[in-house]
Amino acid sequence: MEYQILNTSTCLLVLLVFIPTGLGICPSSCKCSGNDRNVDCSGRNLTVLPQGLQDNLTYLNLSFNQFVDLDHQLTRFTNLRTLDISNNWLKNVPAHLPKSLWELYATNNNIKVLQKLDTAYQWNLRVLDVSRNMVERAVLINNTLSSLKFLNLSSNKLWTVPTNMPYNIETVDLSNNFLSQILPGTLVRLQHLTSLYLHNNKFSYIPDKAFDQLSQLQVITLYNNPWSCSDNQTIPYVLQWVQGTAARVVGAPCADQPWPWASTAPAPAQPTALDSSPMIKGTKAADREASAAAPEPTKATKTHKQFKAKDVPALATQSRPAVFPGTDRPLLRSPYGPQEAVATRTILVQDSSEGNASLAPATGSSTTPMTLSITSGMPTNYSKMPHSTTATFRKEEATPSARVPSRASRWHTGLLWLALLHAVA
Repeated sequence: MEYQILNTSTCLLVLLVFIPTGLGICPSSCKCSGNDRNVDCSGRNLTVLPQGLQDNLTYLNLSFNQFVDLDHQLTRFTNLRTLDISNNWLKNVPAHLPKSLWELYATNNNIKVLQKLDTAYQWNLRVLDVSRNMVERAVLINNTLSSLKFLNLSSNKLWTVPTNMPYNIETVDLSNNFLSQILPGTLVRLQHLTSLYLHNNKFSYIPDKAFDQLSQLQVITLYNNPWSCSDNQTIPYVLQWVQGTAARVVGAPCADQPWPWASTAPAPAQPTALDSSPMIKGTKAADREASAAAPEPTKATKTHKQFKAKDVPALATQSRPAVFPGTDRPLLRSPYGPQEAVATRTILVQDSSEGNASLAPATGSSTTPMTLSITSGMPTNYSKMPHSTTATFRKEEATPSARVPSRASRWHTGLLWLALLHAVA
């Protein structure tokens, strides 16, 4: 009888110890699912862990509570995959977290420093979110976070981009900090980084070659930074990198400001007729093309070679627009105006021995008629002509036709014949 009572007591003791773990008892202040292995205790104003939590939990949500310290209290959950301790009063990441963690969310706490031991040897950790805290310094050990893919340190008080970030990381969010510098070698080995968020910081420039090794980068944000757009010593690197990268750049630096330091080639000077020693542009080939395209004139004319501008009368070399009698359009200084019909004014000039001796040799008469043809507007064959305003002098040659006597000569001849006949009579 006593033996039976002893056996019964032993069985009851075993049931009291092991049944809650085996059957899964959910704490009264939490919600459970998945055979009570997913526990949500958020928003309960808790200051200590609730009683009755299983050791084989895989998901634990302790957010929106009043926790101040959770050191050494979560080590026993060796199967825990996701831990959310956001929106509490924690001053540091809990010490001795289980090494089974995949995701750790600790946003909106009072964490000031991310120590290297806080995340050391977290071989399985893939997501680390410590955003919206007061972190001024973050120390990571890259070879102990080999599985980390997502790091969120946004909305903190960082002044320098954290060093020793894991080599396999893919997304880094450092926005809304006080970042102003990137130490040499910080981003060198991040060959798998695809997204980098640096907006809303204090960057005035990016050090040379800082982004050169980010071969897999797809998205980078750079807006809302006080870039030194006028500093020609430091700013050129990031501007050139933005233009050459294949990644999508959100908020390119100095996009709405000119670059006063950029080297610009001087604009070519427009040809004018008042240069020190200009030549009236034109070649024989251009003259032949222009004459071939133009209709044949009614009179036989001969086009002389182009002369230097110093030999051209001042009337044809003035640079300001001038209007001649009978011409309704001003002369153009360059051929870049709107295309208009050509307006030509022909002026007859007496070829005296002094005024025209330098232009062409006399052909036997000191009063050979000269024509000055000045063309304004856009010629129809402009593509075949030199790009400058030209003045062409043409000297007309008399055609081999019979000389027609004037009226005075006829009267004089008639009087001579009349006197001769009177004398004979």
